[in-house]
Amino acid sequence: MSTATDSVEIPQQGRPAPIVRMFGWSMLTLLAAFLINDVLMVGFGYPSAFTAFSAGGKALVTAAIYLAALAVAAGLVLRSPSRSIRRDAALIHRFNLYLIRAFFWTVLLVGFVDVTIAFMRVENLLVLFMDETTARSFGLARFVGSYVHIPLVIASFVIALFSRTLGFTWLALLIVVAELAIVISRFIFSYEQALMGDLVRYWYAALFLFASAYTLFDDGHVRVDILYAGLSPKGKGFVNAVGSCLLGMTTAWVILAIGFDGPQSIINGPVRTFEITQTGNIGMFVKYQMAVFLGIFAGTMLIQFVSYLFEAVADFRDEPGRREPAPIAH
Repeated sequence: MSTATDSVEIPQQGRPAPIVRMFGWSMLTLLAAFLINDVLMVGFGYPSAFTAFSAGGKALVTAAIYLAALAVAAGLVLRSPSRSIRRDAALIHRFNLYLIRAFFWTVLLVGFVDVTIAFMRVENLLVLFMDETTARSFGLARFVGSYVHIPLVIASFVIALFSRTLGFTWLALLIVVAELAIVISRFIFSYEQALMGDLVRYWYAALFLFASAYTLFDDGHVRVDILYAGLSPKGKGFVNAVGSCLLGMTTAWVILAIGFDGPQSIINGPVRTFEITQTGNIGMFVKYQMAVFLGIFAGTMLIQFVSYLFEAVADFRDEPGRREPAPIAH
């Protein structure tokens, strides 16, 4: 899937915009610091971002991470003072595309592999291919998550380096095929397992949450339009810039702050225990990943809103290289 930036020549140099660039890059480096801090908090007992400047040795380490993040942002801006903000926007968007591609491959590979394991577990087929002890291990969510899911996630990020398609069209098709398989097996063969519905929900969640950032890039989200359509490009740039900061980024940060607020939060809690659904061993072991989807959604949207902010400011300043959103098919 090609992007709109492929057909637009992006200016390498532009008018200085140090304040806007510092703000945008700070959002990204602080996001990285926030995620690093979350790993340290859950895995090693470090304080959260909200207590980063309190007394104590571990709190000083946490504070240092955030200060280092701001220093990195300042360094990026100072090293390229004349780089156009449209160039920054394109670089950030392309990095976000890589992340989304990697997550697409993750849900694709994990979906196929986990539903296969779940089917073999339900039908007691695992003992045909391995000893009984190993077969019982595949009934433990922590074992499957650690030794099956994590390697697949790593492989997905490697595949994404060489893949240049987002694949959401294929994911939508696979959802339809999975739904059709449920209908055929239920009404023709009178056979249905919880794992079949789990796969559809797993892919549905990924489709809508992961595609949101790219939809923002293409200006494809539903916009409550009262005055916007009649504004000039400069006026639209102003509205988009303000909206990105006051509505988009704040919403993303609220989701991140709530989702990663402590080891027992709505995202960290399921991940720490490799939480599964109430169906138990007869379903897929992916519920903890669906909790992570919320964090992925907020993170990729935050990254995309920074790119969107840079584009909007460039539009407001009437800089060259303005990108027209992709036309909507009727």
